[in-house]
Amino acid sequence: MDAHTLRELLDDVAAGRVDPDAAVTRLRRLPFADLGHARVDHHRALRQGLAEAVYGPGKTPEQCAAIVTELLSVGADSTGAARPVLLTRVDEAQASAALAANPDGDRVGDTVIWRAAEPDARFRVVVAAAGTADLSVADECAAVLAAHGVAAQRLNDVGVAGVHRLLGSVDDVAEADVVVVVAGMEGALASLVGGITGAPVVAVPTSVGYGSSFEGVTALLAMLSSCAAGVTVVGIDNGYGAACAALRLLGTMDRRSVKA
Repeated sequence: MDAHTLRELLDDVAAGRVDPDAAVTRLRRLPFADLGHARVDHHRALRQGLAEAVYGPGKTPEQCAAIVTELLSVGADSTGAARPVLLTRVDEAQASAALAANPDGDRVGDTVIWRAAEPDARFRVVVAAAGTADLSVADECAAVLAAHGVAAQRLNDVGVAGVHRLLGSVDDVAEADVVVVVAGMEGALASLVGGITGAPVVAVPTSVGYGSSFEGVTALLAMLSSCAAGVTVVGIDNGYGAACAALRLLGTMDRRSVKA
């Protein structure tokens, strides 16, 4: 349930269209719904303005399907608009079970999305992947953004080993509202991008790399030590978290524009 849905429910009670007892029954589910194996948070969109996501690893296919079904059971207003629901890092069995129970979802790589928001062209987000090996993480980030209505511009294989590849799109980077940089190896792309744009930069280290890359630790430490001041760094391979960071930044920009 989000703020719009809650306001609509209160308006319906005030106008006599919804019985108060029925409204209480719906509100009882607002904080969470207890499924036994999970307490499903219906309040998150109201608190954070972001869609709820179900993390697949460690859950059975049946549990994934049940949680997604519960999330989809509430949240739509009278126009049918509602927050998206995401199932992330899925395997074949989890995706199949969740889609069998809720057939309207769309799978993008390892992410399944229900009720994706309509595209919103107000903001420009660039997702830049240093190498082809980083694309699965970049894809996850772009899928989460798309679920919230943000169609990211993709720059693929623009790592610093061939810096001219990035410089060919330097105007796109400079004009973006937020740039997400996905890079493994030594993670240098984040510093390079942070030095050519004044937009917020969200850096995602990946576990891609040889020898002393230490499964992403080297890229993580390099990004945290970036000489480009103000670069935000999320965890290794965390494309989902990078998308959420970008969405929070865009939400702040949106609130400021409304006040202005």
